[in-house]
Amino acid sequence: MDSIILQKLESIEKMLKEQNMLKKEVLNFTDACEYLEFSASHLYKLTSSSAIPHYKPNGKKIYFNRKDLDSWLLSNRTSSSDELDQKAADYMLKRGRVRL
Repeated sequence: MDSIILQKLESIEKMLKEQNMLKKEVLNFTDACEYLEFSASHLYKLTSSSAIPHYKPNGKKIYFNRKDLDSWLLSNRTSSSDELDQKAADYMLKRGRVRL
């Protein structure tokens, strides 16, 4: 019985942390690791190579804008095979090279 209550409390605590994370506009390095589900070393590599947008207001601590991270995550979209097929068909129609 006690273990079930503990599991429920841990679940509630996790949900509250996630909700607080979504309310924050500016994330510190640790928050960003959790938000992106990256290891600290991977996120550090991304920041040191300037592959991910970040801020260093005093030249030491690293901060992230949550909206910038969302945009970065959604960059380099890969089209589905259906979308590619449609683009190819549209291109062929536009060029007038469709053979029926």
